[in-house]
Amino acid sequence: MSQGLNPIEKKAAFSLAGVYGLRMFGLFLIMPVLATYGQDLTGFSPLWVGIAIGAYGLTQALLQIPAGIASDKWGRKPVITLGLLMFAFGSVVAAMADSIYMVAVGRALQGAGAVASAVLALASDLTRDEQRPKVMAVIGSFIGLAFTVALAAGPLLAESLGVNGLFALTAVLALAALALVHLLVPSAVQRAPSGDLVATPKRLLLMLKNKQLLRLDLSIMVLHMLITALFVALPLALLDAGLSKELHWQMYLPAMLSAFVLMVPIIIYGVKKKTSRGPMLFAIALQLAATVVMACGYQSVWALGIGTVMFFTGLNYLEAALPSLISRLSPPGDKGSAMGIYSTAQFGGAFAGGILGGVLFQTLGAMGVFLLCAGVIVIWLLLMWNMENPQEVKSLTLEAKCEPEQASALAARLSALPGVVEVILIPQQQAAFLKVADDFDVASARSAING
Repeated sequence: MSQGLNPIEKKAAFSLAGVYGLRMFGLFLIMPVLATYGQDLTGFSPLWVGIAIGAYGLTQALLQIPAGIASDKWGRKPVITLGLLMFAFGSVVAAMADSIYMVAVGRALQGAGAVASAVLALASDLTRDEQRPKVMAVIGSFIGLAFTVALAAGPLLAESLGVNGLFALTAVLALAALALVHLLVPSAVQRAPSGDLVATPKRLLLMLKNKQLLRLDLSIMVLHMLITALFVALPLALLDAGLSKELHWQMYLPAMLSAFVLMVPIIIYGVKKKTSRGPMLFAIALQLAATVVMACGYQSVWALGIGTVMFFTGLNYLEAALPSLISRLSPPGDKGSAMGIYSTAQFGGAFAGGILGGVLFQTLGAMGVFLLCAGVIVIWLLLMWNMENPQEVKSLTLEAKCEPEQASALAARLSALPGVVEVILIPQQQAAFLKVADDFDVASARSAING
């Protein structure tokens, strides 16, 4: 078995990572600057800043699952193309806006370009099962890079371009991503079984009844609620603490880089101890400490900077750990449905965080926002305290051509193989979904299927 990516997989990994990264860079670019550089917009208020920052989350949450299902029916690239055009249109609407209300409309239209599920599904179509985690890791790293660069670049670019110029730049980036899709992204010659890639409507209710998955859905919802609430308050708090808006990047960039470095020991500990519970609880507790530091020192640039480093150290770990846990805990063949609910919770949290951050800043100021975040994290930590470490398994999808009446016998043969934890066989998709231990012999499974 090949241990590396083949040329098609490499091309798919980096071109799709570029598509995803450019889009996310455009979304993130506005977050650290709207509260500071948007004060000349008609109707400006902290509440409407929160609504505008979080508006994309509402439409993303509503359309993420339908877009994935549509990509199964009409194809990945057509859905991605339509989504990027919608994203560009929303960016133009926001770029032409002279009021915070139209900026919010533009952000909502940006979110309507919900292409994440289709992009990830196309990446899966273009990769072998055993190489898929590497491709997803490349895409994930580009998202993290886009977030880091956007937080530093936003204040720098806003100084010369203004908020409207940033949105115009975002429209250009969306069109660049569209060019990547049609010029560099390979076309899929086969489609991976859909159940493990995009949501299956019949299976969504079952995912909602899974308490382990629900705990992770809650976590990503709270995490993104915290991010958007903080970016309503943090830029304004930095202004009040005496850091002029054109210098905000000097706090964001070192904070982001420091957080990436400090995240590494948490990951190493989890890998060595083969545990996710301890590192996850530590990351949540670190964010609790961060918001308390910010609340106590909201008039100090240094306190806000230290709190930002602590918060994003926990954030970076959780952003990497939560999707991995969803993948490990979702039933075989249902990862698409589990990730669909997870993504919906993520973007719904972003919308809620914008609203809550705006309301609280307008009524109680920055300290009120930071204290709310701390209170939410306390509840989150208590709910996560009894989480269990998932069994160390990996997902595997194999082609399995069989008639429906043969499915039970084949599933029994596969279940009897050493290292097999769980099997789901779907004759209609000609696929076998397995959860297996690390030392599982793939050749034995293929022999069982072909025999």
